Amino acid sequence: MTSTTSGPEGGGATELTRLTASELAARLASGEVSAVEVTRAHLDRVEAVEPAVGAFLHVDRREALEAARRADEDRAAGRAVSPLAGVPLALKDVFTTTDMPTTCGSKMLEGWVPPYDSTVAARLREAGVVILGKTNMDEFAMGSSTENSAFGATHNPWDLERVPGGSGGGSSAALAAFEAPLAIGTDTGGSIRQPAAVTGTVGVKPTYGGVSRYGLVAFSSSLDQGGPCGRTVLDAAMLHEVIAGHDPMDSTSIDAPVPGVTAAAKEGAAGDLRGVRVGVVREFSGEGYQRGVLDSFRTAVETLTELGAEVVEVSCPHFEYALGAYYLIAPSECSSNLARFDAMRYGLRVGDDGDRSTEEVMSLTREQGFGAEVKRRIMLGTYALSSGYYDAYYGQAQKVRTLVSRDFAAAFERVDVLVSPTTPTTAFRIGERADDPMAMYLADLCTIPSNLAGNAAMSVPSGLAAEDGLPVGLQIMAPAMADERLYRVGAAYEAARNAAAGGALIDRVPQLEVAR
Repeated sequence: MTSTTSGPEGGGATELTRLTASELAARLASGEVSAVEVTRAHLDRVEAVEPAVGAFLHVDRREALEAARRADEDRAAGRAVSPLAGVPLALKDVFTTTDMPTTCGSKMLEGWVPPYDSTVAARLREAGVVILGKTNMDEFAMGSSTENSAFGATHNPWDLERVPGGSGGGSSAALAAFEAPLAIGTDTGGSIRQPAAVTGTVGVKPTYGGVSRYGLVAFSSSLDQGGPCGRTVLDAAMLHEVIAGHDPMDSTSIDAPVPGVTAAAKEGAAGDLRGVRVGVVREFSGEGYQRGVLDSFRTAVETLTELGAEVVEVSCPHFEYALGAYYLIAPSECSSNLARFDAMRYGLRVGDDGDRSTEEVMSLTREQGFGAEVKRRIMLGTYALSSGYYDAYYGQAQKVRTLVSRDFAAAFERVDVLVSPTTPTTAFRIGERADDPMAMYLADLCTIPSNLAGNAAMSVPSGLAAEDGLPVGLQIMAPAMADERLYRVGAAYEAARNAAAGGALIDRVPQLEVAR
């Protein structure tokens, strides 16, 4: 982690760092606390636990405190434009920022400070949200464990020997370690929802095009989607409304009003799901699923029924082919998008001693700049797009994508939302799947269909698995531009689960040892 910070003024998780974003927003609005106090408390927490967690790649204490001071001044002058003004946030290091490096977890972009802000970063600043720093991630968002970062692995605060999910494990770990109350992630095949599930936090993949991708360094352009992460459904909803909305700088941005997700979350928290039809996806159960995950899911479905929802089983027969289709489409687009990292314009350059040709410099740079997983996907994608194989691989995968979308369309004619486990297992041990790419890819088995279809999906904590005591997530899926359904159902379930368990799941995360 690079940093321009001074030493911590206090190590433990204080009252301020344990508060949710909505609770902090209320205290800031009432004048009970200042944004500077809140930001300082979270920066101190970052300093204290980062040696163990490794959630951040870059933190700038000075800039964060300056942003907090401006938020206080704006609120005092009546200029606060968002309820989240002054609330700290951790930003995945795949969004361009003019005041911090954007590395995408890769040596290829080490130290690169972009000349422009991503739309997401710009909207956060406009809303007065305090960006604490940039979070660790699998290189170029390719992975399910945050072990593929060129700058070291991130550790799961529930068990520091386990992964926090990926590719956005840094953002989810920062939430679970109480380093930040809010975070931003990106979801190409599950990279917001899977980390949320294994860290006991909330993560949302909005409808594709619902949040601008301008300034989001591309992995797979038809799949990538930025979204909100938080410790509660309401927190995620409030952040969703800050970052969402049409952006003329993004040709895939939807020119339509942002769904009323905050209102839906507040409505859902009342705990009444009468009239809501919930579909249980038949294909997401059985072999390959950890028993504790399935037990937690069955209990969650029972809770939805108790809340008044009508629950039925739904078959989506082509979902079983989604994983294979994804791992042709995503690498193909990755192969094309990452061709721009050629050592000629910006970023890493290796072997440019005047004696080598341009092609040699490009080859040496890409060999040393990209990690093993990125190289694997570039090669897969290049092969799938090559002459004579395009129709057999990439073309066929796109046909499967259409069939997956049709499965969703048919299901949503019968039900309002679909539910499933978020991921088949709890967090696995660091290094456990490093040499088994297929086992790693299976972590996204349940999340990939929503990316292929472009609809909205959420993971909300559903308890701890009996066999290992680690968090499990409930996935909720809704039609495109019906994101508010996620928040109504998610908030209702969250309130009921917390009431039954005597508190939020995140309150049970083990106390981390802090630096002294």
